[in-house]
Amino acid sequence: ARLRAEEKSRAERITGALRLLESVDAGSLKEKIDASTTTWLVAGLTSGLVQRHRAPACPADFAVLATDGSHIDVDRHSSVKCSLVNIGSVFLQYGENPDASLESRASLLFGDDLVVAGPAGREELVEGALLGLRRGVEELKALARLAQGLPRARAMVALVDGSLILWGVQAFREFVADELLGNGFLAALDAMKERRLALTSYISYPRSTDVVNALRVALCPHDPVDCDRQCSEERSRACDAVAGVRDRDLFGALLEEGERSPLFLTGSPFVHKHYGEHQIHFFYLKLDEEVARLEVPNWVAADEELVGQVHALVLDQCRRGHGYPVALMEAHEKAVVTAIDRERFWELIEMSLARDRMDITGSGKQQSKRLRWA
Repeated sequence: ARLRAEEKSRAERITGALRLLESVDAGSLKEKIDASTTTWLVAGLTSGLVQRHRAPACPADFAVLATDGSHIDVDRHSSVKCSLVNIGSVFLQYGENPDASLESRASLLFGDDLVVAGPAGREELVEGALLGLRRGVEELKALARLAQGLPRARAMVALVDGSLILWGVQAFREFVADELLGNGFLAALDAMKERRLALTSYISYPRSTDVVNALRVALCPHDPVDCDRQCSEERSRACDAVAGVRDRDLFGALLEEGERSPLFLTGSPFVHKHYGEHQIHFFYLKLDEEVARLEVPNWVAADEELVGQVHALVLDQCRRGHGYPVALMEAHEKAVVTAIDRERFWELIEMSLARDRMDITGSGKQQSKRLRWA
């Protein structure tokens, strides 16, 4: 009963948000957003709010590249500190001469590979969340390498799963961001920009509220908007009229199947500080079953031909894959590390150490899990 009541209230807020989206003047709202100080991410407006774009025709011959990754984390109960990163790479050629190449490449991380060193002897161990970020960098680097050997003239889209924004880096010290972004992620983006590659990341069932937050700015009676100073102690705020609404709710109602939204610019100060010329834009794509968010770097967003290429080829991939890009699905299958794989990995580590008569004694907890007690 509570869920039904909440759903009714949410439907009313979505209806109100749609009315506002279609009635607000994009030019005036852009000026208000640019002058605002908010506590949440607000989409930057680049070409309006409600324009609907149909996909261009798919070229007769095209290629799709994709990478995805998985990893085995450091086990603190093991006698040796190491981890593994497995990257799945996929190349699919469509058209008159179809072709495909699928592979996975595993890398063992040990010693210096497990440390990000900073100034004055500071360091961060590459494990847990930081290992996940390292894997994301390796996925993009693998995609850049995959594209290097392919003809430049070919119509092509390059796909990664998830966001192009390494949000998790913000939890670590500045030298970690310098290493992962400056010496890894952004270098891969540089290589793909030089090739003029239509790069995009695909986010299924997104929870983003960047565009809805732009409507919050439109609803605010203050101009300029300063959330902390003006509304920090107010219990009722005008912008709460769109609370609980997500971007996918808006564009799921506004777009027809196969259409995309206008391009928006991420309002993240983190991206503006660290990404330089590779500022991240995004748009929403209406599919048969859901609304997906696609993120593209600045050089793609500035080129209508590349944006159209991303739109057409990703839509084609989703239709072939029953709602999800085929290339990403195959890359995931090549990257996945199963529970049996993990057990075998640690067995191989211990066998290697034992062969050289090295200590393989782990923690008491690890030993107890291997014993059967009567």
